[in-house]
Amino acid sequence: MPASFCGTWEMISNVNFEGYMITLGVSPPLRKIALKLKLKKMIEQQGDQYIIKTLSTFRNYTISFRVGQEFKEFTQGLDNRHLKSLVTWEGNNLVCEQKGEKKNRGWVHWIEEDKLHLELHCEGEICKQVFKKKSNE
Repeated sequence: MPASFCGTWEMISNVNFEGYMITLGVSPPLRKIALKLKLKKMIEQQGDQYIIKTLSTFRNYTISFRVGQEFKEFTQGLDNRHLKSLVTWEGNNLVCEQKGEKKNRGWVHWIEEDKLHLELHCEGEICKQVFKKKSNE
């Protein structure tokens, strides 16, 4: 059984976020703002449904899905694209494949020691983010 992803996670590192955003076509002014943000992730599980909230002082994004069931996703406020996404377990990794205008797009979440790792990828560009669980959880 994979480790629990549930809880509130605060960003401690964010490598190549700008390169990833450039590949997605995010505008320079929005990239400048996004690079200054310290993101927070809130992950909940309700039965077989996951809810991942990415929170910041600028903009929030929520995704809700069931593992193994394809769903329609609109990345509103990010790169504003319509996607078909599928999240599956690969070992202890939660893996999302996003089909749409951009090729080889998706993400992988996993827990290593006490940290939540997120690798975002699109068309060969990779962003690596690391989060630490909020201390009171």
